[in-house]
Amino acid sequence: MPPPLLSRTLDPILGVFTGGLAYYLYESHPRTAMPEELRLKSLLKWKYTKWQQERERKLLGSGDDTVDWQVIAANVEAEVDKEIRK
Repeated sequence: MPPPLLSRTLDPILGVFTGGLAYYLYESHPRTAMPEELRLKSLLKWKYTKWQQERERKLLGSGDDTVDWQVIAANVEAEVDKEIRK
């Protein structure tokens, strides 16, 4: 294992910072500039909006995935009664 450049904890932090800076410069440089809809920021906004809509749909309950717990409890009680009577 090669010796650390600065320290064991600072080297990974420096690597992540350098990678983030390199990606930012890649996206913002005029020569390699991407369209706005393909940049990481807009893609993250799209994914977050999609996640929010999915979460809201689940929280509001579309009726497809609702469970009637009273029916389940009644079925369990009926099975227990059958077991006891045997």
